[in-house]
Amino acid sequence: MNNQNKNASASINRRQLLRTAAGATAAGALAMAVNKGAAEEKAVTKGRIKQSIVEWCFADYWDMDEMCKVAVKLGCKSIELVGPEHWPTLKKYGLECAIAPSHLFVQGMNNPRYQSPCIEMLKKTIDDCADAGFKTVITFTGFSQESGEWADGGIPDLEKLPKDRPVIEPEVGIKNCVAGIKKVVGYAERKKVNLSLEILNTRVTDHPMKGHPGYQGNHVDYCMEIINGVGSPRFGLLFDIYHVQIMDGDIIRRIRQCGDAINHVHTAGNPGRNELDPDQEINFPACMKALLDIGYKGFVGQEFIPTRDPLKGLTEAVKLCDV
Repeated sequence: MNNQNKNASASINRRQLLRTAAGATAAGALAMAVNKGAAEEKAVTKGRIKQSIVEWCFADYWDMDEMCKVAVKLGCKSIELVGPEHWPTLKKYGLECAIAPSHLFVQGMNNPRYQSPCIEMLKKTIDDCADAGFKTVITFTGFSQESGEWADGGIPDLEKLPKDRPVIEPEVGIKNCVAGIKKVVGYAERKKVNLSLEILNTRVTDHPMKGHPGYQGNHVDYCMEIINGVGSPRFGLLFDIYHVQIMDGDIIRRIRQCGDAINHVHTAGNPGRNELDPDQEINFPACMKALLDIGYKGFVGQEFIPTRDPLKGLTEAVKLCDV
């Protein structure tokens, strides 16, 4: 992989992926003022769950400065999955970046071919987080089949790839991930920064940010086998409640089983990866209480794709998770 492709891949984030998939947002939505319809009081009143706003979901509605104002107004403590160029703005508002982006989910640690550039990106982000005082960096297993070179936009068109492309068997993927993470986790330990491996669902096929067919780390048990194989307190699980519900269900029992291996959490309603409202099936207050029961001290990131007024939906979600 040449440096140009590697740098292009590193600069692509979830916001760009969503824009590619969803197209341009209506001008009226882009021009929405933050203070219109804003809650008069903070949505967070208890504060036992530290909450974060996932930037890519709301980037078409608010710029970074506006999003920070929304976070402060609601009582959220973080804007996450944003790069270092935005961190001075976060700090201006007293916010953290609860989890920082690194490599994307298509090429990951399960394929030795991609380990070197992934490790390079992880180390750079670990350094940035250590300098900024932020605690966690995201990582992924990668796809179970070759996805070609670092694809423009980060998501390959699987229908256009050869059907006979090499397959990474599940046990081989675990072995490769353990070996790859062990090459960088000691560096994270020395810098006192966490790595968080995200589970993603492979069942939803109608939207490139609602499901990820081909991703290898698609079950809690699979990801936990990798985490246990690495055996570092600085390497844990990004327990995405939306993805876990689709692939495994039994969320509360799984939260208890994973325990302190969980070092970050994401939310979204299922089906749809949309608002945390009565049209979806997950009992988020019960999930939040289960996190408190295991002594979870990390962040819960609101990572749903809005279908209506984003401020109203976000306010409702933050209140719902404030148990």
